[in-house]
Formats: sequence, C-alpha cells, structure tokens
Amino acid sequence: MARVTQITSRSNPLLARLRKLAADASSYRKSGTVLLEGEHLCAAWRMRGVPAGQAVVSEAGWATERLRELASSAAEVAVVPDDAMAGLGTLESPASIAFLVDAPRPSAVRAGEPTLVLDRVQDPGNVGSMLRSAAAFGFTQVIALAGTAALWSPKVVRAGMGAHFGLHLVEGADDSVLTALDLPLFGTSPHATGRIDTFALPWPCGWILAHEGQGIAPAVAARCTALLSIPQPGGEESLNVAAAAAVCFYESARQRRP
Repeated sequence: MARVTQITSRSNPLLARLRKLAADASSYRKSGTVLLEGEHLCAAWRMRGVPAGQAVVSEAGWATERLRELASSAAEVAVVPDDAMAGLGTLESPASIAFLVDAPRPSAVRAGEPTLVLDRVQDPGNVGSMLRSAAAFGFTQVIALAGTAALWSPKVVRAGMGAHFGLHLVEGADDSVLTALDLPLFGTSPHATGRIDTFALPWPCGWILAHEGQGIAPAVAARCTALLSIPQPGGEESLNVAAAAAVCFYESARQRRP
C-alpha cells in the first residue's frame, strides 16, 4: 500500500523539488529524478510494471477514483491543494497527477539496432515527437549528440507521449560513438540528388536528423552512407525536422515489408 501524505504548505521540500524539475530542463541529471506530468504518462509508466517512487496528485484528482487508483500504484503519494498543483508543472492547464521516477543511468551505444541520431536538435517538442515516431516505426535506439535538447526534460517527455519508456536512449554523445553502431547511416538534405523513395534502404539502419537551420554537421555527414532528399511536390522546403523524421522512418518501414 502506498503511504499517503497531505501537503498544505507551498514551501514543502517536495513541492520545491517539483518546481525545480519543471523549470530547469536538465535538472534531472543532477537530481536523478524525472518528472512525468499527466494521466497518460503516469499510466504509461505504470504499464512498465515498475512502481513510481512518488506520486503527486491534486485534491480533486484524489477524489476521482481513476486517478486515486493510479496514484496509489506509487510507493509514496502526496495530495496537494488544487491551486498548489497549478504551479508545479509545465502545462498551461495543470495536470491533476504527476509521477517522480528514477532517471535512467547513462547508457552505451548498442550495435546493430535501428537508430535515430539527433544532431543538435534543440526544440523539445520536435525531439519528443521524433522519439514518438521512431518508436512507432520500429526504431529502438536514440542517440542525442551534444547540443540536442535534454531527452528527459519535462517538455520532451510530454511530447514523447510515453515513447521514452520503450527506447534505448543515449545522451550527450559526440559523433565518435557512431562508429560503434556498425550500421549504414543516412541523412537528409534538400540538395541531395538521391531520393528516399528510390534509394534501397537497408534494415536495420540509422537516420541522422539535425538542427533545421544548420543542417547536419560536416563531421557527422561524413559518416553517412548517403544523404537523401525528401520529394516535396508542393514546391516548398516546408517540412520541419519532426515531420521529416516521420517520413524517413515510414519509408524505412515501407521498404522493410516483405
């Protein structure tokens, strides 16, 4: 049974910890704790079969049977006033429930796994969306090169919608780790002559997606088997990096089908 605590003071240390996690995208690296906001993420974590260390739930949420049952799956439950909950997260409409879970330990690159490589992609919404698409199309590993948004920041986790929990994630790497992948790597460029829909893509492979303005760093591009373009019949280079990633992953999955 979870131990339930009622919190009334805004200066409570747990609430101060939550505010710091929400405000500082990389604070999980020092604290060792990741913030999961909202029912969807908390339920996705619970499905992994690993209890959360701490649940925080609003008084209104605690009065709701569904959320009370979800919160009670954690080892500790803190029930806080509704107005206090509003100041603890990153959402415009405050979540009624949040989990605090242990941050994953640093991981080494796994050879031979279908992989997404993020080269200085800085927008957390794009990063989370790309993780979500990678998981959907069978890519199992994500390598975030230095300069990429923190993978376990609240905004990236929220945009990932639970995809984090099924992916092997490597953070803060330099391009030398790509050698250990032992995979053909592909990148995108609007100036490439080869097209993703006519190039025979092997499986498994790795896709490198980069900062929209600067493109793939030269040292990283040099590791690619090929740079490929995404046909855009509309005549505009209008795909953002998350949309481009989804197209690349889909094409890999399409060609993989027997």
